[in-house]
Amino acid sequence: MSDYSYIGERLAEIKATLKAGVNLVAVSKTHPVEALQAAYNEGQRIFGENKVQEMTMKQELLPKDIEWHFIGHVQRNKIKYMAPYVSVIQGVDNFEKLVEINKQAAKYNRNIKCLLQIHVATEETKFGFTPEECLNMLETSAWADLPNVTIAGVMGMASFTDNMEQVRAEFEQLVTLFNTIKRRYFAEVDTFTMISAGMSDDYHIAMDCGSNLVRIGSSIFGARDYSK
Repeated sequence: MSDYSYIGERLAEIKATLKAGVNLVAVSKTHPVEALQAAYNEGQRIFGENKVQEMTMKQELLPKDIEWHFIGHVQRNKIKYMAPYVSVIQGVDNFEKLVEINKQAAKYNRNIKCLLQIHVATEETKFGFTPEECLNMLETSAWADLPNVTIAGVMGMASFTDNMEQVRAEFEQLVTLFNTIKRRYFAEVDTFTMISAGMSDDYHIAMDCGSNLVRIGSSIFGARDYSK
């Protein structure tokens, strides 16, 4: 059996660097249940997974007060499997997926928080609304008729580059859009609060720009084993 005693020390080191009000999503994809349990034993309660089947398996085996965040690309036909338990679906990139999340959440009398994924990076491979598409979707107000969904904020990923000024500019673009959306559509409600940006290599920059939800995996759990 593997020794995961290092996880507590790594968690403590990372949490010591987080600004006030910033929450940590421990990105646990591909790591075994025992590693997640070790992090849980150290007080970590928010975990992020990017495959529904893997997340569901782990959810069934681990304590029920864990807050599960789905951080992968959302496939409409997989939403039904996580609807009974998922807390936050990060990375919603079109209105049709909000409709499906609402439909599946209603079956369990649940409300699921969703983050709108915004495409701010230069890579075409990354998913998400353009800022204009996002504002156009919100302008229709159809999202307000989905009682089992709460649009709780935005999520974005910076370009994979060594140019940290570019990374900073992309995070700033995301935060600027968050503020615009908040002012136009959620000024009177307190549920639109999350800015999910920043991973192991760039979360310090993301926090400087205003991120309050960072997604960190390898710095906690070590390198992923993709062979499993």
